[in-house]
Amino acid sequence: MLNLDHLIIGFDKGLRTLLSKAQTVRAYPDEHIADTPLSESEKKHAIGLMRINHSGEICAQALYQGQALTARDPLVQKKLEQAAWEETEHLAWTSRRVEELGGRLSLLNPLWYSGSLALGAFAGLLGDKWNLGFLAETERQVGGHLQEHLQELPEQDAKSRAIVQQMYTDEIGHSEMAVNMGGVTLPTPIKLTMQLSSKLLTRTAYWV
Repeated sequence: MLNLDHLIIGFDKGLRTLLSKAQTVRAYPDEHIADTPLSESEKKHAIGLMRINHSGEICAQALYQGQALTARDPLVQKKLEQAAWEETEHLAWTSRRVEELGGRLSLLNPLWYSGSLALGAFAGLLGDKWNLGFLAETERQVGGHLQEHLQELPEQDAKSRAIVQQMYTDEIGHSEMAVNMGGVTLPTPIKLTMQLSSKLLTRTAYWV
């Protein structure tokens, strides 16, 4: 049940997500990969794609936190919190890569976070099977975007590609976990709405 303690913890997590440097327990996927020269246009494109990925992880972090706040089953809540930690690692990987490429993170991250937190909390209120179904569909769509980015990133940018590949593996694992725990298939109109929201983020975060 949602109470004041949960809200305070959630608020603290939000501040740390947006303002603190993300930490990672696992090694950076690109740790032992040498950087290679990129042309200015290639570097600009790589920055835009990795900035999108970072903002996507901001959204995922907020979604998981919102869903965990309103999840009914303690096991579901635990799994959501575990997945949220892996998303935190993704934040660390992508933010460092954007910095290495000489770029900056999206200025709209607080907006992405607040909207996704509210959406996650609403999904949790619908019940755990819908909560998990929403999680599974979110991760499926994120996985699709990551696959597209693997196609779009410059071939010689092995560091960014290694990060995106590991993120893809994690996201597919989260989706499968949600389905195995009883997540239901979402109605098509909801899926389409999620796709439209995702397109708004990707097209905006690439530049802003």
